[in-house]
Amino acid sequence: MRVVADTNIVVSGVMWRGNPRKILDAARARKVTLFTTATLLAELEDVLEREKFVGRLTAAGVTPRDLVLGYASLASVIEPVEIEPIILDDPDDDAVIACAVAARCEVIVSGDRHLLDLRQYQDSRILTARELVTEIE
Repeated sequence: MRVVADTNIVVSGVMWRGNPRKILDAARARKVTLFTTATLLAELEDVLEREKFVGRLTAAGVTPRDLVLGYASLASVIEPVEIEPIILDDPDDDAVIACAVAARCEVIVSGDRHLLDLRQYQDSRILTARELVTEIE
C-alpha cells in the first residue's frame, strides 16, 4: 500500500508509541511504502526543532536532523507535482496532497482536520492513523 504520512503522524510516530508508530513499523516491515518530499522533510525538521521537543530529544540522545534523516531513509523521497490550492485554510496541507498525487498513493494518513474532512482526493483516501492501522494489521 502506497502511503504519504502527514507531518503530525511522523512526529507522533518518532516521538511516542501508538498508531503512528505502528505505521512507521509497518513501513519497516514493508507492509506499506511511505513517500515524502523535500518540503515535507523540511517541515518535519522545523516541527521537531520546537522547544517542546528539546528535552525529550536530548534525553534520547538524538537531534531533529537525526530523526529527519532516519525518516528520509525509511520513506521514498520524491518530487511533488504542482496542484491547484486545495486547503485554503492551511496551504501547507497542499504539500501532502501534492506528494500523494505524485506518488500515486492509495492513502494519505493524517491527524489534521482540514485533510480528514476531505476524506478523499483523487485516488487517495484520507485516513486517521487508527483507520490505517486497522487496515494493515
